Amino acid sequence: MDFRFPALVALGYLSGAVPTGYLVVKRLKGYDIRTRGSGNPGTANVYRNAGAFAGAVTLFVDALKGYLPVCLARCVFPGGDAAAIAVGAAAVVGHNWTIFLGFRGGKGVATSGGVFLALLPGPMAVAMAAFAAAVFVSGHISVGSMVGATVLPAAAAAFGAPGADVAAAVASAALIVYKHIPNIRRLRQNRELGIHGPSA
Repeated sequence: MDFRFPALVALGYLSGAVPTGYLVVKRLKGYDIRTRGSGNPGTANVYRNAGAFAGAVTLFVDALKGYLPVCLARCVFPGGDAAAIAVGAAAVVGHNWTIFLGFRGGKGVATSGGVFLALLPGPMAVAMAAFAAAVFVSGHISVGSMVGATVLPAAAAAFGAPGADVAAAVASAALIVYKHIPNIRRLRQNRELGIHGPSA
């Protein structure tokens, strides 16, 4: 039996599970980010409550948590994207349900971005542009996250990506929108705070 695949999946989960936002805010500010704003340890809540530098570090590292395991999987299994997709999915699961914070984590946007930057760089560039445009127009990171996530599968299909990659992008978009259901409720009630607001 080839143990490389399960080992890579486990590595993907553990990479994703590193609680970046929690560690960054603890180190820089001395408090638990889960006690501020929305209580979410992801990039948006870190940015709003701990500042731009902490947010930028969290974003960069969270993206790497998805990017590097997928690149490694592609090196080990160069014949197709099945292993890379599985390892990327494990990284997102690790981020969203991290063992290090009682299986409660972020919403998977940055880590998913890293995964698809490795899998689908062209479509991911389109999704990132859509994210930036949506944040600029709406003033809400949550709106940008959902728009970028839903644009990605369409962009992947337009670029002629393999069916498995397009399906993975659809699944990722569905998960990201699902994780943003509380944000959708607040948006409908006009209670979602903007990019500089104190909650995520």
